[in-house]
This record gives sequence, C-alpha cells and structure tokens, in this order.
Amino acid sequence: MSDSRRPARGKRAGTGASNNRPRQARRPDAAQAGLDQPRLAARDVLRAVRERDAYANLVLPGLLRERRLDGRDAALATELAYGAARARGLLDAVIADCAGRPIGEVDGPLLDVLQLGAYQLLRTRVAPHAAVATSVDLVRAEAGPGKAGFVNAVLRRVSERSEAEWVERLAPSDPIGRLAFQHAHPAWIAQVFADALGPDAGELEDVLIADDSRPAVHLVARPGEISAEELALVTGGEVGRYSPYAVYLDGGDPGQLDAVREGLAGVQDEGSQLVARALALAPLEGADGGRWLDLCAGPGGKAALLGALAGIEGGRLDAVEPVAHRADLIRKTTRELPVDVHVADGRDPGLAGGYDRILVDAPCTGLGALRRRPEARWRRQPSDVAGLAKLQRELLASALGLVRPGGVVVYSTCSPHLSETVAVVADAVRRYGATALDTRALVPGVPGLGDGTSVQLWPHRHGTDAMFLAALRKPME
Repeated sequence: MSDSRRPARGKRAGTGASNNRPRQARRPDAAQAGLDQPRLAARDVLRAVRERDAYANLVLPGLLRERRLDGRDAALATELAYGAARARGLLDAVIADCAGRPIGEVDGPLLDVLQLGAYQLLRTRVAPHAAVATSVDLVRAEAGPGKAGFVNAVLRRVSERSEAEWVERLAPSDPIGRLAFQHAHPAWIAQVFADALGPDAGELEDVLIADDSRPAVHLVARPGEISAEELALVTGGEVGRYSPYAVYLDGGDPGQLDAVREGLAGVQDEGSQLVARALALAPLEGADGGRWLDLCAGPGGKAALLGALAGIEGGRLDAVEPVAHRADLIRKTTRELPVDVHVADGRDPGLAGGYDRILVDAPCTGLGALRRRPEARWRRQPSDVAGLAKLQRELLASALGLVRPGGVVVYSTCSPHLSETVAVVADAVRRYGATALDTRALVPGVPGLGDGTSVQLWPHRHGTDAMFLAALRKPME
C-alpha cells in the first residue's frame, strides 16, 4: 500500500490532516515582506515538520499556493525545504560541531534556519554569501540582531569546509555507519537495506544515493480510459519501462494536468502499479469468478487500478479501509468504477469469503518510499517494526481466510525490511499451508529480481520505490 503510505501508514499519532495545513503559510506580514520569499517558505515548512510533526510534501503545496509562489521561486522553495528535511542528520551533525553544543541545545526556530543555510552551503550551488546573508535576515526579522549574530557565526564556520570534508571529519568509522552519514540516512535504516540486499549488499551505496535523490513523478494511465502512449503524448512525458500503464514526468504539478483532473490518470509509483497488475496476472486454480478484494485500500490508488482491471474482466472489487475519511477518498478515487468501499478493519472486515483475488498492501514502516517523504527517515524508529509486523501477519491471515481454495493473495509492502517482508510470508506459508508462487513471473520484463520466489524492487535498479510483493495460493481442499 505504498501510496496509502499512511503514517504507519496512516496511523501514526500526531500526523492528522490538520498538522499538514500550512498554519505558518499565511501571506508574510510587514516584517517578513522584505525577506527572500522562497527561503521564508522553506523555513516555514521545516518549522511545521519540527513543531507539528507535519509532512513536508503535504504542507508545501498549500503554502506555495497561499503565497502565490510559482516558477523558479516555487522550485527553489521545494528544493530547499525537501533537501534540508532529507539531509537533517548530516546537517545537524555539522551544525552541532560548528555551534560547539549538542543539537538539542539549539533553539528550534534557529535550528530551522541553520539547517536551511547549511543545506545551501553544502548541497547546492547557492553562493555562500547569499546562503549566509538570507539566513541571517530570516533570524533578524524574527528574533533580533543577537540571535542573528549566532546564526551568522555558525554558518560561516559551516562554509569553511565542503560536504566531503565534513563527512571526513564527522562520519563514524564503520562502513555502514559512514555510508549512512554520507548519504543522510539513519544507520539502522542503512543496515536494514544491507540486510535486504543480502549477497548484493555491495549495492548499498547505490540504494542510499537513489534514496537521497528527488524521484521522478510517475503517472498511471487508467485502463479502459487512456493508454500510456496517449497519456505520454498529452502530458509530454515518457512511457514507463515496466508497467504498461506508467508514464514518467520530469517534474511539475501533476494535479494541474487535464488528464489527472478528468480522472483519466493518477499519480502512482510504477512499483505500486506492478503490485496491482501482479494480482490481476496471478494464475488461479479454477475460473475467475470476478470477486476481487483490496484489504488495505486507503487512500485508493491501487484500488482504482484494480477496479479498472476488474471491470474490464467483468468483475468487481471490494475495498476495505478502517478510517471513514480515508474511505471517502477511495470512493472519490474509484467513482464510476466497479468498486464497493467498506469501512472496516481488514483483520475482521465482516465480508463473506470466497474471493478469487485479494491484495494485502499492508501498513508498514514505509522505508522503501523515503525518497518521497523527505523527513520520514528521521521519524521512524526500529521499535516501530514489531507492532507493524504483527499487524501484517494478522492481515495476511485474514486474507487467507477470505480467499477461496485455488485463489491467490498478493502480499506487498513499501518496505524492504526483512521482518515486514519475507518473514511475514514465511510465517503464513508455515501456519496456513499457503503455496508461494513464483512472483517474478507476475512482473514480466523486470530485471534484477534475484533467485527467490518473491520480488523486491529497488530505486537504484528499477527507478521505483522499494516495493516488496509475494503471491500465495490457497491450496484446493
């Protein structure tokens, strides 16, 4: 459920919709009117992330609209806000060293500006004097000359070294810790990636680099409405490599595209498209009766694709989501498709069994989609995994109870963490006697899938989020 990507996904405390409203995004007052507006917007995004646990990618669009920033100004604000949020660990280490105090002893409002300034100095081509001067102006306008002087002193020390020189000075000595520091990831997440890569752990730096880069926008052409070729033509994009529905865009606001506004296309990572398509391609024992189920459907991206595919085959999709307002999003996304939305807990949805095909796109840590959520890597903790793995096992057990003998369940996560992927599937095979199918055959044309029966996609290999998927068939009775 990558694009469900609810905070666990969707269940993390303190991340409700109100947290992401641009509270700081009102038009600048008189004291701020003379400031650099893109940098002011970026600072306010960082502040919302720090103070309200907001999501940068949800705050920024509204803020840009409210402040009427577009074109180059919007691009600069986006680069600075997302870049500084993504690189926070590296930036904080440098700032702490330059300030001569632990990062926790730096005032929050000053830290927002210091991160913004340090990011410009270390990771952009912004001239050092401009990075420092605009940062000092931001602080002076809000907190006066004393604190502005502190920010000026710290940033001037930051500017004395390049990013590579700071890495050399501050990075830990162990190989994984060093790579994690260099590419702005928590060390435990880098270790998770190395574990998931297994014998290919030598690709770890490639994963971290890809994960530290701004991803392309992926569109999905709704089957039966528009082809990928037609969508590419009207949007100026490029047809995707693996999904027959995918189109790549270099950037821009896809919400402004006519095809998206008219419901002919949506925004969806190509990996998520491959997950939905795998369910539709999976071989059944016996005829497909057209009863399909998306057990963890919010906010509806995969449900929309599955609903369209089911409709072409004369079938119908049930979509389950436990939160009412997210269920409303699914209804909106799947309007005019053969989709019935149910507000229920997927572990016990109260639906009659006998489904031919079920997707369990389970809530997860989202470690495979960190490039799309700039601040997420610094929020997740190793302690998050155990509770999610328990929920994932329960959801998969529920699906195996609802699918008919000979039917197929596809289990997926947007995380490569072994406790959320192969361990959950192995548990289901052992407990319920499900048969693991060769899932690689369900993503035809995708290279680099390894020797196992499950599929792990990677951003550095496939350009997708790090989606995991495994197909299980319920034995005939």
